[in-house]
Amino acid sequence: MDILLFKKGQVPELVTELAALPEEGFVWLDFERTADAPWRDWIEHLTGIALFEQHVSDSLNATHTSYYDGAADYDQLIFQGLAPDSGDALISERTAAFFLFDRLLVTIHAVDNPSFAVIRHRFKEQRQKSPARPANLMHLVLDTMVDRYLAVRPALSQRIETLQERLLDPRDPFDDWKELLARRREIRRLIMICEDQIDAISAWRDGSNRPLTSGMLVRTNDLIEHVDRVLDHARMQEKDIESAVQLHFSSVAHRTNEIMRILTVVSAIFLPLTFVVGVFGMNFVFMPELKLHYGYYITLGSMVILAAGLLAIFRWKRWI
Repeated sequence: MDILLFKKGQVPELVTELAALPEEGFVWLDFERTADAPWRDWIEHLTGIALFEQHVSDSLNATHTSYYDGAADYDQLIFQGLAPDSGDALISERTAAFFLFDRLLVTIHAVDNPSFAVIRHRFKEQRQKSPARPANLMHLVLDTMVDRYLAVRPALSQRIETLQERLLDPRDPFDDWKELLARRREIRRLIMICEDQIDAISAWRDGSNRPLTSGMLVRTNDLIEHVDRVLDHARMQEKDIESAVQLHFSSVAHRTNEIMRILTVVSAIFLPLTFVVGVFGMNFVFMPELKLHYGYYITLGSMVILAAGLLAIFRWKRWI
């Protein structure tokens, strides 16, 4: 647990003990989601407010989707962020819970959620301006979480482009459909996360019992716009995959048609030749052509002329 004390015009102070909320400024209690995290006791001790059991249960759910719910004394926001890159997966969710009071912000998040450590480090290095209200601090954390989505876009685009090139490469038949389906599921998951995020932030902006300032409304709208950019990019990537798959099957069908056309032309040329061979291969005794001295050469030449004539007709018709 980290306790940061914020006062106007001062650098945030990291304290180890806090008996009550200060008369000036506000407090940020940052907890990691563990079985023995006493965040609920701290809230009741500092504010005298008892949380709804459903809110407590949702905050302990590490896979809960983003949503907002307001109470008379506080706002609760569940927000899904991205975890550090793990293996081959780009989209790995980590849910964080925010409890917003008038002079207190409580956050509960996974141990490996990097966004909160980034914010604390910025405050420590004095590279981040101290927010004036708990709502501004919550926006700052949310914005950092969304920035990780923006960072995912180049890597996701690169993977999709690689799959597209492999799909359309005629020299290397594509057979890794499991990877393609995994990337498509990854994009669909990102789309659903972004949609839930937009709904949650919009609901907090419009339904909070603590009216946001005009400047905070602008920042909140900007945050929604950032998420919307990721959502548009994910939808575009999904369409690109579908288009690549359609082009792949169109290309396969085109190659198949080309092969079938060539085989059909070859069959059409050899069909009359086979007929001639079959006629002269019949074992009748009275076949006058069998007595001709040059019958073999005449027949063979006729077959060559017939084949060449058919080939010329096919080329004239542009069938080959």
